[in-house]
Amino acid sequence: MMFRFLKILSVCTTLFFAHAAVAETTSKPVILVFGDSLSAAYGIPKEKGWVNLLAQRVKDNQLPYEVANASVSGETTAGGLSRLPAALQQFKPSIVVIELGANDGLRGLPTDAMKNNLEKMIQASRQISAQVVLLGMFIPPNYGPKYTNGFKAVYLDLSEKYKTPFIPFFLDGISGHSDLVLEDGLHPNVNAQAKILENVWPTLKPLIK
Repeated sequence: MMFRFLKILSVCTTLFFAHAAVAETTSKPVILVFGDSLSAAYGIPKEKGWVNLLAQRVKDNQLPYEVANASVSGETTAGGLSRLPAALQQFKPSIVVIELGANDGLRGLPTDAMKNNLEKMIQASRQISAQVVLLGMFIPPNYGPKYTNGFKAVYLDLSEKYKTPFIPFFLDGISGHSDLVLEDGLHPNVNAQAKILENVWPTLKPLIK
């Protein structure tokens, strides 16, 4: 199931920016979610996605932040790195949630390149004084222990080096559960979105001051 879930990420090539809950003009600090289809509400109404649920929770709790979603389906870390400067310039976020890497793993791209791309994204975010939250992914064991362990280590190494808040597997409790995926058996469905938020919220909440 995990392999099938990752496989679908490579064919989700519809590019869009879902700038959730961000007013045209706002003086509030911004939480920027920067990921792939898992954060882009693929296959479900955008307003039902976990990022929009995050925006609603921030609003309901009267927290002084806005939430922007610059996630693109099918994105790799290389693609994300190329897009990030424009997103940082546009939103000037105070917090950047980076959710990328699954497509690198699916394609068997070198983990050194993936690590380098993610590291540059962390550095770019830090350069504008944004805090970074790193969302990790796992890949299936059929890639071989050397590659799968190396893939996993990318996130851990970067989180330790830069002391970033880190979630090792933000789809924990979702992947492999048929009641939490769409009819295609691959994508997280509407019911899964709240679970994704609950996986992310305990790590993100302490940063929202």
